[in-house]
Amino acid sequence: MKEVLDNTKERMGKCINALQSELGTIRAGRANPGVLDKITVDYYGAATPINQMASISVAEARILVVQPYDSSTLKSIEKAIQASDLGINPTNDGRVLRIMFAAYRGAQKGTLQDRKQDLRGKQGRSTQCTPRRDGQNKG
Repeated sequence: MKEVLDNTKERMGKCINALQSELGTIRAGRANPGVLDKITVDYYGAATPINQMASISVAEARILVVQPYDSSTLKSIEKAIQASDLGINPTNDGRVLRIMFAAYRGAQKGTLQDRKQDLRGKQGRSTQCTPRRDGQNKG
């Protein structure tokens, strides 16, 4: 019984971590380095996450600064950010990329709220219920 309980706790913990990670990547009108976590850049033939190729920092409340470790990768990082589904356009000054986040207004806030509720609601509940149900069936 203890083994089933431990297994269920572990699986539920993984679900919570995945949900927190997903919520952290939502673009909420403030600069958050987590929004770039899922973007990969083709670096010498390998898909490499941006956070492994560059230093990402918050310069101001709404400005994210991406400074590549290798300056020759600046253009490819810029193209990867533009090609992403985030809808952001970085400014390239030759050394760093600056990403400005505009404040959300009216309908945009509603869309953001819907996405957050969807992640917390349906997806969060279903990923939590499955390990719990499996644990109840085994126990």
